[in-house]
Amino acid sequence: MSANKSVAQRLGRVLETVTRQSGRLDETPAYGSWLLGRVTESQSRRRVRIQLILTVFILATNLVGIGVALLLLTVALPTPSIFSDAPRWITFGVGPAYVAVALALGAYWITRQTVAALRWAIEEHKPTLGDERKTFLAPFHLALGVLFLWGVGTALLTTLYGLANELFIPIVGFSVGFCGILVATFCYLFTEFALRPVAAQALEAGQAPRRLAPGIMGRTLTVWLLGSGVPVLGIALIAFFALVLGNLTETQLSVAVLIVSSAALFFGFVLMWILSWLTATPVRVVRAALKRVEQGDLRGDLVVFDGTELGELQRGFNSMVDGLRERERVRDLFGRHVGREVALAAERDRPKLGGEERHVAVVFIDIVGSTQLVTSQRPADVVQVLNKFFSIVVDEVDRNHGLVNKFEGDASLAIFGAPNHLECPEDDALAAARAISDRLAAEMPELEAGIGVAAGQVVAGNVGAKERFEYTVIGEPVNEAARLCELAKSHPARTLATECTVQGASESERVRWSLGDTVTLRGHDHPTRLAWPS
Repeated sequence: MSANKSVAQRLGRVLETVTRQSGRLDETPAYGSWLLGRVTESQSRRRVRIQLILTVFILATNLVGIGVALLLLTVALPTPSIFSDAPRWITFGVGPAYVAVALALGAYWITRQTVAALRWAIEEHKPTLGDERKTFLAPFHLALGVLFLWGVGTALLTTLYGLANELFIPIVGFSVGFCGILVATFCYLFTEFALRPVAAQALEAGQAPRRLAPGIMGRTLTVWLLGSGVPVLGIALIAFFALVLGNLTETQLSVAVLIVSSAALFFGFVLMWILSWLTATPVRVVRAALKRVEQGDLRGDLVVFDGTELGELQRGFNSMVDGLRERERVRDLFGRHVGREVALAAERDRPKLGGEERHVAVVFIDIVGSTQLVTSQRPADVVQVLNKFFSIVVDEVDRNHGLVNKFEGDASLAIFGAPNHLECPEDDALAAARAISDRLAAEMPELEAGIGVAAGQVVAGNVGAKERFEYTVIGEPVNEAARLCELAKSHPARTLATECTVQGASESERVRWSLGDTVTLRGHDHPTRLAWPS
């Protein structure tokens, strides 16, 4: 005896107001079950889905409750009989009439109360704390309305049948009241399930208010009391009435206890299964999302739809993913400024001032005629040219396991062998220099650049102050590469390396270079033999 199809239709309109939030995890059941659809589903289709769930379940639950009540009255407790020992106008008149009236009144009353509690969602307003409390109490109020209608029916039928025969009082009162409690409990759990989209919207607006039975423990104990405690009490009452009234034979008492016990076992199991399922689904959603995070997928947030500790678990997962996304954003930003390898080293080892001796290769690249480039073009065009130039440099340095240590105007310094260790940094540096030269000639023929390559011992580490430092290398190879770069600007090959650098490379890389003249670089006392790509 509960709200009929119109209840589901009105609730479906409420659910139609819940809008999709961007970035949700669409590949998992957003509300814990595919029955409620995905967050990407159209609102009209979701309304039909929710209407179907509520209509089928509420009507089916009440019909099953009425059927069980009739089974108890006719088979489990057959004496006295509601057909032969009671006026026919009660059994075939008042009973069916009350069912019809209860459905009509329930449709109006319960619908009105539920819609009033969810008015903020219908009008798409931000809920207040009072609105949030009404939202989370809506399943309880609906179940209370169902229980009230069954209670009125129990009192009415018990009174009428009791006037005909006093023996009907315990029988009718127990049979109808027992079924009413079970139906109300089922309606509470499934209404809470069906309203998850609205609950998610309320939870997103603020903290969940206190429920009737707060937390998982309160919910579990409530369901046990109504689904198992009350039926067990009913079995005890049957035995008590049989002893006091003496209206049941031994066989009838056994049949009555067997039927009530079977009903209690069945409905108790179903209720606990529903409760377990409602408890497990948020955990399953979080578990599925955790698997995605383990695979490096940080897209989207979970929909927080549970007001118990499980909702806090979902909220905590979202906070964790937000922190991971922020960490990835900082890591990406940090890596763009200082280089990926330096960023990874800083995460792995706490950075500090100081350095260590490393054998590295250094590549220095500088544009030829940069002054003319700046004065002959608009600033925006100059920046566009430089970005294309540096993209080629960064691409080839990264491909050859190097680090672009710094940009200085239209020049850049790349390091091979620090902070990441390379077996033969000369190979990678020389290969990168050749690749940069070839790509500039093919992709930016209007732009020329001098490239210098040198290798040797340097001090690599963090220099500066505690509040601000940067990773760099200091040593003779850096100065030597810069001087070679200056010389390369006027050399036909545009790319120069020292003989020592080429000799330190592997045979496969050495054959790609030709040795040439010996010069004394500016600021150096000893002569240096040059090499350039063959």
